[in-house]
Amino acid sequence: MPSWLSADLLIQASYFLTAALFIFGLKRMSSPVSARSGILWAGAGMLVATLVTFLYPGMSNYELIVPAMFAGAAIAWWSGKRVAMTDMPQMIALYNGMGGGAAAAIAAVELYRGEATGYAISTLAVAGGIIGAVSFSGSLIAFGKLQGLINRSFRFGGQQLLNLLLLLAALVAGALIAAHYNASPAMVSTLFALALVLGLAMTLPIGGADMPVVISLYNAFTGLAVAFEGFVLNNAAMIIAGTVVGSAGTLLTQLMAKAMNRSLGNVLFSGFGDTGGAATGTVTGSMKAIEAADVGVMMAFGQKVIIVPGYGMAVAQAQHKIWELCQLLIDRGVTVKFAIHPVAGRMPGHMNVLLAEAGVPYDLIADLDEINSEFETADVALIIGANDVVNPVARTDKSSPIYGMPILNADKAKNVIVIKRGKGAGFSGIENALFYLDNTRMLYGDAQKAAAELIQAVKAV
Repeated sequence: MPSWLSADLLIQASYFLTAALFIFGLKRMSSPVSARSGILWAGAGMLVATLVTFLYPGMSNYELIVPAMFAGAAIAWWSGKRVAMTDMPQMIALYNGMGGGAAAAIAAVELYRGEATGYAISTLAVAGGIIGAVSFSGSLIAFGKLQGLINRSFRFGGQQLLNLLLLLAALVAGALIAAHYNASPAMVSTLFALALVLGLAMTLPIGGADMPVVISLYNAFTGLAVAFEGFVLNNAAMIIAGTVVGSAGTLLTQLMAKAMNRSLGNVLFSGFGDTGGAATGTVTGSMKAIEAADVGVMMAFGQKVIIVPGYGMAVAQAQHKIWELCQLLIDRGVTVKFAIHPVAGRMPGHMNVLLAEAGVPYDLIADLDEINSEFETADVALIIGANDVVNPVARTDKSSPIYGMPILNADKAKNVIVIKRGKGAGFSGIENALFYLDNTRMLYGDAQKAAAELIQAVKAV
């Protein structure tokens, strides 16, 4: 058998193994119990795909490829070990942007060299380049917002029209290139400039409250771009990985949009998530403060306590103190559960990640559908920095922007305690009617400090 044929068989077999490892790893990531091993399996698949690439006939520039690989691996290892769990959303956004940027760079190289000759291949290169560039620049803006480098949403009249014009201009430029009517370097540069600006223009108006949707959306974009470039390079590993990531990201985006009562079309084409305005909604009554000592007694003598974590817990890095508090309650015979809303935090699964870091057992963590019926039997619902996901106007006020959004029924607990730093309306700008209910009391202060005070209060009982 010729040597080239044996090498080709080994490459194709390795890509088949890669696909199996990716799919098996993704399946195990669907459960927090097996997610860690799922990441290792998928990582093994990526390692196989990377190593087998060196078997391709005609491979060269090893002196550039190998150092770049080791440099990238070292940076990723260092940053991954160093980053705090509370900063994980912005790291996800940044790394996702790097994936989109890599796909765009591949497209740029092929288009500048003019090696994407066939109409179909040129079209895929252009499509992957546009999508990857949008994901790259959009993800960088998402990173900036999550990191606090960009503290406001930028909106102006005619913004959607501008986005549409940018998209149309990019499509026209892409069509000219794909048809080889004008594939000059200047036109290719124009294409990528338009796509990068489109990513910026799409993301700048979006507020921090909608980051879970944004991150999952750009994750899907990156996967799609990688799959397209896999066809351009005839690389099965890229096609498989991109397809898996793109489909998973699309499903996750639909889940996030549903959890916020938005259609996918609304997410893609409307000015969603603007949080730069003033608080909206009219709420009667007043917020009633309570001291930590009284809350401690209330929880210590209760039978069931449900914890609802939100972004405030992440900002204060209070997850360890909250779990210490829960352990004290459990030791006293109190039933403790955690209620997680799909869009709580700043990325899909943000609260689950934080609780897992603190060592909270998985069987104490329940999602919205599992836990909602239990709030009516809860003595205390402890809200830690959550806002929209527990706002009852989503059920009652048809004029509210969040009307119809599935929420956690925290207001139905016998007593509701809200740990909050101040009296503001939160990221969404929507006043929370929960804070004004007769059964709600406000425990003002940083979540970590408040949790420490609650620990001492329970110990004193």
